[in-house]
Amino acid sequence: MLRRNFIASASATFAAPKKKPMNVLFVVSDDLTSTALGCYGHPLVQSPNVDSIAKAGVRFDRAYCQYALCAPSRASFLTGLRPDTTQVRTNGPDFRDFIPDHVTMPQLFKNNGYAAIREGKMYHMGVPGTVGTDQWQDARSWSHNGSPQGKEHNSKGEGKNLTPHIGQGVAMQYVRTPDPKEQADFDAANRAIAHLEKHRNDPFFIGLGFVRPHVPFVAPNEYFDRYPLSKIKLAQNPANDLDDIPPIAMATMPNTSYNMKMNEDQQMEALRAYYAAISFMDDQLGRVLKALDALGLRDNTVVVFQSDHGWHLGEHTFWQKRSLMEESAKVPLIISAPGQKARGQVSRSLVELVDVYPTLAGLCGLTPPANLHGKTLQPLLDNPRKKHKDVALTQLNTPKLDARAARTDNFRYIRWKSGDEVAEELYDHRKDPREFTNVAAKPEYAGALKSHRALIG
Repeated sequence: MLRRNFIASASATFAAPKKKPMNVLFVVSDDLTSTALGCYGHPLVQSPNVDSIAKAGVRFDRAYCQYALCAPSRASFLTGLRPDTTQVRTNGPDFRDFIPDHVTMPQLFKNNGYAAIREGKMYHMGVPGTVGTDQWQDARSWSHNGSPQGKEHNSKGEGKNLTPHIGQGVAMQYVRTPDPKEQADFDAANRAIAHLEKHRNDPFFIGLGFVRPHVPFVAPNEYFDRYPLSKIKLAQNPANDLDDIPPIAMATMPNTSYNMKMNEDQQMEALRAYYAAISFMDDQLGRVLKALDALGLRDNTVVVFQSDHGWHLGEHTFWQKRSLMEESAKVPLIISAPGQKARGQVSRSLVELVDVYPTLAGLCGLTPPANLHGKTLQPLLDNPRKKHKDVALTQLNTPKLDARAARTDNFRYIRWKSGDEVAEELYDHRKDPREFTNVAAKPEYAGALKSHRALIG
């Protein structure tokens, strides 16, 4: 045999083994604001496991949802399409009624041989009403479609409703329970760990949806004890903060503005319960991450942590979501991927949740649908200072209202439109990062107002 033929034959015989497919652990926490996490700078909240993902990956400080409500946001980032295309603009419709053949993010992985596993809230799930059911969870997206069980407000323990004039699912209600095992997030973590063990040698996409810190705030006593009321600080707002917010904007939040009629003591109780729910969720995440490491899977698994939208904690006297201001539109988003060059770094680039789908597809070498509205974040995982987008868009809609927000490097613009009524807000983040002063009517901002109008059409 000629020498060159022998070498070629040997090379073929001892070819490098085929690279293992990259796994995905995709974690979504419900109703979580980035301002209430340790890695985002909160001085009190204990979230060591979320923080550990940030230390291993890139934390996005200006990530925005496309709709500040559960079902529309989740339908958007799981399809990679904006709400005007999914046509999900309330908590109720099924995106399949409008785009029946679209391949969702988990479905792409399932179609490419992955075990596509759901445990917990991925698509919309009414909390507390439909926790433990598979309503709206889109069976076509998953090879395993799991709904962890939880007792929610019926959990044993000391409970309190701080806003009895408001219905469940919105009411600021909490339960200090002695038994974590009654909670859906505890069950979800157990199930996720079992899937990791079962599929350690198979490619997997695990969608792990925690319902906390969504109301009702249910957590074991020890988590409440971490946050003495004496250490809780309320949001500080100027006395005239609401004077320049259009009435049409205030009308979208009839139950969640003016501090939901809570006095200061009740607001501190609500904050303590919210923080307790976050720390409880974080500990469940920690159990899953520990299993990922113990099984030797971290080096081959992309880990994403995010929420579906932001949440007000008394800023502008608002609580919860469904505003178009910074606290409601901005979300926590952290990505840790094997092989990325940037670790423990922060990106200030404008990014959107529709960017997550093409990012995960790209990291795992899959080809996503061509009609996605997002843009891969992969370059930012190597260079977080790289510019990504000029604008991030968020919207709110009802049959009689079209509301749009555009976040650019220096401004937030909001347009409210109902019939012939149009109202505008413009905030200069260079001078006013907490959006206390609406400058839309000031002559010196006429140019900025015009350019931002063009961004939303």
